[in-house]
Amino acid sequence: MPKQPALPAPTLEDFERAEIIVREVANVTPVLHSNALGEITGVEVLMKAENLQRTGAYKLRGAYHRMTKLTPAERKKGVIAASAGNHAQGVALAAKKLGIKATIYMPIGASLPKFEATKHYGADVVLEGAVFAETLAAAQAYALKKGLIFIPPYDHLDVVLGQGTVGLEILEQVPDVANVIVSIGGGGLAAGVATVVKAYAAKHNRKIRVFGVQAENAASYVTSLKARKPVRIETKRTIADGIAVAVPGKIPFELIKKNIDKVVAVSDDEIAKAIVLLLERAKMVVEPAGAATVAALMSGAIKPKGKTVVILSGGNIDPLLLQKVIGHGLMAAERYTDVSVMLPDRPGQLVKAAQAIAAAQGNVVEVLHTRNGKDLDISEVELRLSIETSGHEHRERVFEALRKAGLNPKVPR
Repeated sequence: MPKQPALPAPTLEDFERAEIIVREVANVTPVLHSNALGEITGVEVLMKAENLQRTGAYKLRGAYHRMTKLTPAERKKGVIAASAGNHAQGVALAAKKLGIKATIYMPIGASLPKFEATKHYGADVVLEGAVFAETLAAAQAYALKKGLIFIPPYDHLDVVLGQGTVGLEILEQVPDVANVIVSIGGGGLAAGVATVVKAYAAKHNRKIRVFGVQAENAASYVTSLKARKPVRIETKRTIADGIAVAVPGKIPFELIKKNIDKVVAVSDDEIAKAIVLLLERAKMVVEPAGAATVAALMSGAIKPKGKTVVILSGGNIDPLLLQKVIGHGLMAAERYTDVSVMLPDRPGQLVKAAQAIAAAQGNVVEVLHTRNGKDLDISEVELRLSIETSGHEHRERVFEALRKAGLNPKVPR
């Protein structure tokens, strides 16, 4: 079988032309200093706030740029896309702006806020498929049946050019940037950003490093880059569903392989801690896929030298998930701990535990005092406490105070 010709690499001028088009619909999002991340890393860190973009994510850029390239006949047919959220909203708004009829397939059980937002932008929404692979297959089958134009989320050069305008804005706002950190799912954003940044660096005879970040339960690029070709992996459940892609896009992979310096993976616990930090210290609501870049800095997976920009790629997080993530993030940071203490069943024992915790400046949030349980002796009770602390050292002080009071605290399984 003859070898496929190499895809021509997009030029800096290609991205600049795309930027003119994208700015017809997308906002120029701010780049904001983060003192908190600067303290953690020891370098100047800035955040590219695409979570403040229209539709709440960068996806609008690529969808709009791709759809402006459609012929009048193609526009008349209408467009279709499959998405669980951000791409759906991007396509819906882009289609509305261009006067194109849009049909969006979303999986059954998709986030209600994302479903409602997509409908609000004027798209016809079809719920189909228990998992996204079934949703995608149904959308592609319907597109073929009705002659609709399928708008891919990442694996198209026009989409990559549109997403890459995020990188252009970073270079315009922070011309002396030394490092850019970007999340990777299918690879459209990362491919665009890395390509434009490296082209700019070459033109100005300087070095800018680009790092990619994936969720460790869906790290298809980590595996594929080692193999030097796209490899399909079996993804596991992750809170960062926006970057949970089993196989890299062919076009993004080639560009990422050439232009990204390193790709790392972060855990769900690390992402949850990053979301909490962004809420507390930056007052920013960021979805897990967008917070993965911050998680890579906080965990030390990436240790940059020089001025660094992290891209917060989106802010579309379901409020119910956010509630869970905050609790998980606080526990991962050891700022919220469940403690089990076995006590003799006699008066005054609960007070003893409470006094020990208070002496160590711990804050009891919730208490369960029970005599029932198959592992309990008839003469003892179990005290389960949820305690708020300021971190690992404070948590250890609380545990030590309980031990000095003659109690034996344990973290329940």
